[in-house]
Amino acid sequence: MTVLNAAARELISSGALGHLVTLNPDGSPQVAVIWLDVDGDELIAAHLNGGQRKLRNIRRDPRVAVSFEGSGVSNGLRHYLVVHGTATITEGGAPELLHKLAQTYIGPGTDFPPMPDPPPGCITHIRPTRVSGVGSWADSTKT
Repeated sequence: MTVLNAAARELISSGALGHLVTLNPDGSPQVAVIWLDVDGDELIAAHLNGGQRKLRNIRRDPRVAVSFEGSGVSNGLRHYLVVHGTATITEGGAPELLHKLAQTYIGPGTDFPPMPDPPPGCITHIRPTRVSGVGSWADSTKT
């Protein structure tokens, strides 16, 4: 299993948007920009609408990749992190996770989701299988 090092965890938890890549039925990539956090050894994201294409794709083929842009620069190249992994989906818990993520992505004190009685939605869990990119997170190790 691939382990995210402290630098990768810090970038993911900093509010950097994740670019989630899933595979459409014809094998073409589908990209969605999402909020993510780290929970133990996994990345997690919340979705109120369980019928979104990215979720249908994950249910059919759990192979995913997520990229994040960092703030550093090396040799003229902006730092970035790519996490390849296997995704699973659990039902429920989306409003609570989205509220927590909104504190980082929008700002402290944000009331989110902005609706009364939001649906339970679902949570995507991504278990990393490979980490790459440019930056100190590229030093993540396998155990």
